[in-house]
Amino acid sequence: MNVLLFFCLIDLSIVGLDIWFYLAAVLLKQFVKQHWQEDDEAFVPPVVSPDEKAVLRQLLPSSLNDPHGKIRTAIGMAVASIAQCDWPDEWPDLLPYLLKLISDQSSMDGVRGALRCLALISGDLDDALVPTLVPVLFPCLYTIVSSSHLYEKSLRAKAISIVHSCSSVLGTMCGVYKTETIALMKPMLKPWIEQFSHILQPPVQSEDPDDWSIRMEVSKCLIQFIQNFPSITEAEFSVIMAPMWQTFVSCLEVYEQSSIKGINDSYSGRYDSDGVENSLESFVIQLFELLLTIMANRKLMKVIGGNVQELVYYTIPFLQMTEEQEHTWSLDANQYVADEDDVTYSCRVSGALLLEEVVNAYGEEEFDSIIEAVQKRFSQSSQEKYAGSTDWWRLQEASVFALSSVSESLLEAQASGIIRFNLGDLLGQMLSANIGSGINEYPFLHARAFSAAAKFSSVISQIVREQFLHAAMKAIASDVPAPVKVGACRAVAQLLQESNMRVVEPYTIDLLSALIDLLRQASDETLHLVLETIQAVVKSGHQQMSSIEPIISPIILNTWVEHVSDPFISIDAIEVLEAIKNVPGYTGPLVFRVLPSVKAMMESPNSHPTGLVAGSLDLLTMLLKDTPIDIIKAVFDACFHPVIRLILESTDHSEMQNATECLATFVSRGKQELLAWGGDPHVTMKSLLDAASRLLDPDLDSSGSLFVGSYVLQLILHLPSQMAHHIRDLIGALVRRMQSCEIAGLKSSLLLIFARLVHLSAPNVEQFIELLLTVPAAGYENALVYVMSEWSQHQGEINGSYQIKVTTSALALLLSTRHPQLAKINVKGHLIKSHAGITTRSKAKLFPDQWTIIPLPAKMLALLADVLVEMEEQGVGSDDEDSDWEEIHDGDDSIHQDILASVTSNARASMKHLDAMAKAFDESIDDDDGDDSLVKGVDPLNEINVANYLMDFLAKFSNTDRPLFDHLCQCLTVAQRNAVERVLNK
Repeated sequence: MNVLLFFCLIDLSIVGLDIWFYLAAVLLKQFVKQHWQEDDEAFVPPVVSPDEKAVLRQLLPSSLNDPHGKIRTAIGMAVASIAQCDWPDEWPDLLPYLLKLISDQSSMDGVRGALRCLALISGDLDDALVPTLVPVLFPCLYTIVSSSHLYEKSLRAKAISIVHSCSSVLGTMCGVYKTETIALMKPMLKPWIEQFSHILQPPVQSEDPDDWSIRMEVSKCLIQFIQNFPSITEAEFSVIMAPMWQTFVSCLEVYEQSSIKGINDSYSGRYDSDGVENSLESFVIQLFELLLTIMANRKLMKVIGGNVQELVYYTIPFLQMTEEQEHTWSLDANQYVADEDDVTYSCRVSGALLLEEVVNAYGEEEFDSIIEAVQKRFSQSSQEKYAGSTDWWRLQEASVFALSSVSESLLEAQASGIIRFNLGDLLGQMLSANIGSGINEYPFLHARAFSAAAKFSSVISQIVREQFLHAAMKAIASDVPAPVKVGACRAVAQLLQESNMRVVEPYTIDLLSALIDLLRQASDETLHLVLETIQAVVKSGHQQMSSIEPIISPIILNTWVEHVSDPFISIDAIEVLEAIKNVPGYTGPLVFRVLPSVKAMMESPNSHPTGLVAGSLDLLTMLLKDTPIDIIKAVFDACFHPVIRLILESTDHSEMQNATECLATFVSRGKQELLAWGGDPHVTMKSLLDAASRLLDPDLDSSGSLFVGSYVLQLILHLPSQMAHHIRDLIGALVRRMQSCEIAGLKSSLLLIFARLVHLSAPNVEQFIELLLTVPAAGYENALVYVMSEWSQHQGEINGSYQIKVTTSALALLLSTRHPQLAKINVKGHLIKSHAGITTRSKAKLFPDQWTIIPLPAKMLALLADVLVEMEEQGVGSDDEDSDWEEIHDGDDSIHQDILASVTSNARASMKHLDAMAKAFDESIDDDDGDDSLVKGVDPLNEINVANYLMDFLAKFSNTDRPLFDHLCQCLTVAQRNAVERVLNK
């Protein structure tokens, strides 16, 4: 780095070439990142010499008072980059210099530059620096924030942003250094909150983004205070509530005029010099974040508790569509669907999240208040309509949207009889108010009504349901705005499931014809919605299938081919085809329509576009599921050998994964009969084993082997006598594949195979252990040591009801053998905390995680106890109401024990409760179905009641060898021991 050249550029700026200075500063920042510190990850030789470093440290800060904002920012970035490496040890005078700058009221440019630099530095502070910085820095920042007559709002906002950054670091420290952090913050908190109340007190002004920015920074700070220092914040928070409410309420009128009606400037899409959005909407979103944080605090939420109806009443107008949203969504229905389905960054979404939090925080006590607030706003919109307002529909749409955003909770409350109102009648009146008239003038209102009818279909009357279904079907077939068709599709997809099919069937052909036309025009998100609607129509229109299938199947197939590279759309198309296949009598016609094309793709995979072969395998797998055996044989004759060839020859990971799943389905559906379909059973079996061998090749990329576990499991379950001759070779291949695999899910699926082999060996499990002792494993004494080391370490990562049942019961079988070789294996026990504070990368290198080492049998018992603990937690539920740092106590099991103790009186778990625990446990892990779809009704292990199984095992184990059992229990945690004792004392 040529320091002289850099300062020559400074001279150039004097004669007006400031752009060169700015570019030089940017380049300097990049240079510092790469050349300043040799042990940095981004270091590129050569390193800057100590003399040049000293020169830069001396001269750079003096340019922070440059009159050009971009130059100040660039210099601040360079200073902050050097500070990360050198401050405070090598640059002790940096902070005094910056504090001097921000205190010099005679140079506002210097204040701006120093604050910008401090903001950059504060974003990268750690727990060692902040405690020493805050006592010196915060008073200077407070002076700026409290001196509104001297400092402009943008400077005061920047000062508050630095407070926010430092408070964030202190908050993370509070978990470990609670006393010290609270002592540091307590005397500062009250004056800051008082100052914040002064900032929030005046009504929000329109077209004043600097005012919005400073209020937004205040909101961010308050969120940090509430989350990280709740106990001391709660005592002072009463001061802020009225000003905060004043800001929220007064902001509504500004937001309606600026964003919703577009009369004033909303500064949408504008950013400040730091790249932070400076719009009205970003400010409102931050306000909602603050309210959400308050309601998440069980003490502060009580302050709002008596005013929930008023909070909802003022929130609903913020949910109105903005002028910009209306314009965008009118032009692009695809964007409308995407924004409706995704959690986008918008005021509308934040307001809906607030309503959801109101329901979660206050529950049944305030359901009626929410409905009453919605009714008031709906009535207000009706009054505006009769008064001649052109925007009346916005508030009405927002009112229905508000109810829809909490639909699940409202429906549960209605079913439980909690709500005083008849939700069905109320919604029927609201939704029917405008349906059928003004559809072109108010498309978004009609779209919302259709969507809400779908969401609340279970409570609205049959008459209203049929009214909306007919209106929706008519809208789909009519020339109406695209948003209306979107809502109509949602209504049809849901309402068809709950309507009298005899009423609907006369319209099925016309409806499908209109949907097919819509399908040709749709793209991306709307395509998904149309396919979902077609699927619903197919499921409901069985009587019309003879005339529908020949028309619709080719169109859906073409749609699938066109979008095969899009996993979401291709899955939607396959689901429509599956709905057609599941219509009685139409499996054969669909399969034989699809099969020639799929066979051709399988036989010449390299001549088709990327993704089409992999997609065809997905389609083929669907055709095989729940299909008559004669049709499965026809699919086997056409595609079995091409699928085998793909596994043996393909290098495309998607093709190999899908081919593996397809082959697993072939085995699952064909079973023993499959071997004879190919002529010589030995040849077919060899093909199956060759595929397994390729997939278990340790040199194959892990992604290509991802589903080999499911495939091997099917071979073991359905061809056990044939596989028995290859068990030793299979174990060796499994071990080698496990040792080279890089994907946790693949390793878990292979551990499942070992667990299933344990069950297959029962009651001679000892012989299986002896077999493992004879199989080599690179770097280990034998396969037993390797497999059990991996199994004990990764059992907690195994997901899926079936997988957990098999592996858990297999561990119990292994432990029950008391085989002496198991006791000779030592594995990782419990994690030892080796350091405190924030875990930085450097700390992680210096203090890596350390574990206790315990005998394998003790670890196996601990893993079984963990299952009991988890079942109890699932059965009882957990109280996450208060997660404040201040209320966490290291090593305190009292809360956990209290929860578990509440399971039953006298610490005795009844059989009824064990069943409830097992049911809750199964429900909590059923989302990860894994291999479950191929084992239901096939593998009896899937029917295991884990609670009863473990209870029987522990009772037998403790009664048979009590000394050993007691010895192993010594390695259990308190929670694990309590869980075991509760089961034994049933």
